[in-house]
Amino acid sequence: SDPPSPRSPSNRSSRKLSVDEMYLTDTGGQYLDGTTDITRTVHWGVPTPLQKEAYTRVLMGNIDLSRLIFPPNTAGGTVESFARRALWDVGLNYGHGTGHGIGNYLSVHEWPVGFQSNNVPLAAGMFTSI
Repeated sequence: SDPPSPRSPSNRSSRKLSVDEMYLTDTGGQYLDGTTDITRTVHWGVPTPLQKEAYTRVLMGNIDLSRLIFPPNTAGGTVESFARRALWDVGLNYGHGTGHGIGNYLSVHEWPVGFQSNNVPLAAGMFTSI
């Protein structure tokens, strides 16, 4: 038989959650008013010092990016580096994009607005997630 889809739970691919781990959930939905993308990180136990530091540094990056003032038509990839700076300062990084365009009855990762190298330069009036 075919292996289970990664989006379908099964006894072969699923396991019980532990209070010793951090969990990232990436979810959302399609609504009449727009498309949502909700990513949250949770821990039900006591985080390690490294987990606390990484979580705090991601928050610092979100704040830095939210407060950033930059010239029109700056590349999204350039702006994204400000979100990663606090992590890079201590040799950490994350393996995914920082944010993306916002969809309405479309893909939640609507192109061409975003922070990746293939996105259009950012300009006034564009909306992205962080």
